[in-house]
Amino acid sequence: MNNHSLFHRELINELKKWLERKEILAIKGPRRSGKTTLLNLFMEWMITEKNIKKENITFLTFEDLDIREKFHVNAKELISSLIINKNEEHYFLMDEYHYVKDGGQKLKFLYDTMENVKFIITGSSSLEIDDMSKHLVGRIFMFYLFPLNFGEFLGAKDRRLHEIYISRNNAVKEFLLEGKNFDIKDDIFVDDFSRLFEEFMIFGGYPEVVKSQTDEEKQIILKNTYETYIARDVEGLLRITYEFKFRKLLSLLSSQAGNMINYNELASLCNSNYKEILGFLNILEQTYIIKLLRPFHKNLRTELVKNPKVYLIDTGMRNMMINDFAPLETRSDKGSIAENIIFSQLFSIVKDFYRMNYWRTLAKAEVDFVLNISNNYIPIEVKFQKFKEPAISRSFRSFISAYNPKRAMICTKNLWGEMKINNTIIKFVPVCYL
Repeated sequence: MNNHSLFHRELINELKKWLERKEILAIKGPRRSGKTTLLNLFMEWMITEKNIKKENITFLTFEDLDIREKFHVNAKELISSLIINKNEEHYFLMDEYHYVKDGGQKLKFLYDTMENVKFIITGSSSLEIDDMSKHLVGRIFMFYLFPLNFGEFLGAKDRRLHEIYISRNNAVKEFLLEGKNFDIKDDIFVDDFSRLFEEFMIFGGYPEVVKSQTDEEKQIILKNTYETYIARDVEGLLRITYEFKFRKLLSLLSSQAGNMINYNELASLCNSNYKEILGFLNILEQTYIIKLLRPFHKNLRTELVKNPKVYLIDTGMRNMMINDFAPLETRSDKGSIAENIIFSQLFSIVKDFYRMNYWRTLAKAEVDFVLNISNNYIPIEVKFQKFKEPAISRSFRSFISAYNPKRAMICTKNLWGEMKINNTIIKFVPVCYL
């Protein structure tokens, strides 16, 4: 395995577009998702490709108490002392910036008073980073870095398959986002992809986990990541004192991934209350452990379902929290894991630009995901089973009948295919290609 390719992240290409602008770049994401590595790779690109002098780039980590204290006392003096040539552009890569007290105010002051300075920051808590952004309106661009997606995972595991994946994945994304048609039928590689996809389903995409050689090592790293999150982000940074309730809630949510939340049930099982559960869920979302998916509403008379569904950002972390790393063929929850991965893949596609919901009626017809792409509603269903020919569920047909979307998608275990209902083109795509 090539370590350099392991840590190549798609986000780097996005960051490159904004380097020449003055705005601050903020990279948010869960602990150990590779933010520090991303900064180092970006710095390498700046030096080798952009020919920026190494002395004009400064890397600061705010886990260093000495740097944090000096920055707190006089941020401008510290930053100024690190600039060698005042007439040239200087770049500050600032890791774990969420540890800085009043970080937004300090960055605003530096941004407004210093010339020829560019700041790129990372943080593991959206609560802290988003609070900073209130002071930085018009001065900051936000980006997300989550654990490796399946494409990045393939880049680390098998470069040959990765190249094949990219062309198919691009075709699928262009169909979803732009409505571009494609025609893929025979696929001699789908079984090769499926074997790696099953490993990804069990252990997820945290970089250190992907790099590990044994299942035991992967499990230990996931456990350590979880405990570090509880100790630093939850108890320390957010001052959560109800550790038992919090851990219990995490375990329950992990076992219910892909299901609607029942607030009263969670409160009862955690010996908690509705308001406290809402607070815990907010913390879990803002520290990138879970993501809540809200229901799709257009016809309120038949679709009045309010409760969100819950998904884990990483399925390896999900499996660790329920202590189940059993092989996929023996598991009853493999469909839920596949649905969770498709959610994460879709979330990385839509980002903050488009809406994503699930659809459920009072009659209990349900579609896993509905994307709103420029007012085009695109239903997506996950069916993690082998298909011999295209077929859709009654619920999926109900959505198409109600909304007449231009395009739709069924994510299967193996099938490429297409069918048409009235004006709706339905693509069948193996889950591993999304």
